[in-house]
Amino acid sequence: MENDGLILPKDFPKLKNDAFLRACHGQETNHVPVWCMRQAGRYLPEFREFRAGKDFFETCRSPAACCELTLQAMGMDVQMVAGKGPTFPEPLKEPEDLLLLQPKVDVNKELGYVFKAITLTRHKLDGKVPLIGFTGAPWTLMAYMIEGGGSTTHSKAKRWLYRHPEASHKLLKMLTDVIVEYLLGQVAAGAQALQVFESHAGCLGPVEFQEFSLPYLRDIARKVKDQLKESGQDVPMIVFAKDGHYGLEDLSQSHYEVVGLDWTIDPRSARERTGGKVSLQGNMDPCALYAPKERISEIVKKMLEGFGTRGYIANLGHGLYPDMDPENVGAFVEAVHTHSRHLNLK
Repeated sequence: MENDGLILPKDFPKLKNDAFLRACHGQETNHVPVWCMRQAGRYLPEFREFRAGKDFFETCRSPAACCELTLQAMGMDVQMVAGKGPTFPEPLKEPEDLLLLQPKVDVNKELGYVFKAITLTRHKLDGKVPLIGFTGAPWTLMAYMIEGGGSTTHSKAKRWLYRHPEASHKLLKMLTDVIVEYLLGQVAAGAQALQVFESHAGCLGPVEFQEFSLPYLRDIARKVKDQLKESGQDVPMIVFAKDGHYGLEDLSQSHYEVVGLDWTIDPRSARERTGGKVSLQGNMDPCALYAPKERISEIVKKMLEGFGTRGYIANLGHGLYPDMDPENVGAFVEAVHTHSRHLNLK
């Protein structure tokens, strides 16, 4: 594991629980696997205490102190601002600004600290569960780079799509190439599955999604899998396009093993629309975790009955919120395991 004080991506502990990976491939499992998205540690008091007073990127750059992933992009200055998330102090304004970006990125150099954190995390997990790698999707990253941060309308980024389609495609392709290298680096570092977040799918209509999001999502999955196939690796991939319900059929045929769903999609409808081509993941409303534990159990039971227990991964329809009660999160996980085991006996 170690060589000259370095943690190396080899001799990983044997995986003891492969339920998640089996579910990704649509295989039978004794119970439905469950995990929670997006900085899940934020709701834990010990996580908030640990982060207090620490610069986000300083924390991330210490592999021993971090299991978070970071948004970085092609030479732009990125800051993680408390209460706002990733922020670009100097966002892209016009197509000419693309000339300021690094056309080729040395991913290992720029994001090596992330890979080291992944390797360390894989060893520390000791095979208890698989390790999932993550990235933002091209359109979502493009929106951040142009808006300068989060936005309710994404009007500046969408302005590019309508006024500068060629420049938009150029930027999306540049991002796609970096993302592919980033994901491959995560697998080499120890990630056993990959999820691509198209968090801003919902601000696009069906036509714009077809042109500016879907082709690049497909390219990412295809290129990653082609390269992994050469080395005999089989790493399942998940695509999560929040509020992109209009693209569900297309997403189920985009080379991903799993399609993640937000809470606006009915489980039975999702099964019908995807036609059994992929496993599904989701989709309980995160705010349901504010309910009493008994109510959480009822909601989980109904969700499981809608999805069925095969080819399914339980999750929330988006991320945990910082004020979530850890005991309620535990009740969610316990309810998934209990109800799915019961349903499997029927």
